[in-house]
Amino acid sequence: MASSQTRSIPVKLRPTFEKLVAMTDAVCREHLNEEYAELCRELTAALCRKRPSPVERGKLDTWACGVVYTIGSCNFLFDKSQTPHLTTDELCGLFGVAKSTASAKATQIRKMFGIWQLDPRWSLPSRLEDNPLAWMIQVNGYIVDARYVPREIQEEALRLGLIPYLPGEGPGAH
Repeated sequence: MASSQTRSIPVKLRPTFEKLVAMTDAVCREHLNEEYAELCRELTAALCRKRPSPVERGKLDTWACGVVYTIGSCNFLFDKSQTPHLTTDELCGLFGVAKSTASAKATQIRKMFGIWQLDPRWSLPSRLEDNPLAWMIQVNGYIVDARYVPREIQEEALRLGLIPYLPGEGPGAH
């Protein structure tokens, strides 16, 4: 995990953050991938920064499972046509958490941060190019796909933080 991310965690919650990240990283490393691990770290950090932090109450394994469940839901982890793929039963079993408990925790997290399926803020970077919601912008009152507008509009949309990167250049290329 990035040291800047650790510094942004309140000192009191750093041990909790470290424990949660150890749990999510282990599952992501073994069954998912590094992109999932990074998004889970970011969501865990956001939970720890929340005032008051909800992770101060409840079982850590439930929070860890809820974090991966939330990121998984956003990225269609439970759809067997996707790679990687886990069923909800498999994911919950990895954390030793009941499916209903994990679902409730993920619902709580989604509501807390306004997360939805295909949410560009929580989409796997490798899937952003194909995520239509990452590219929708409003130009002169019309919703358009930024991938198909003139370059100067794309550059302005990037400058304003409306799109993740310039189309055709990939993440981190700008």
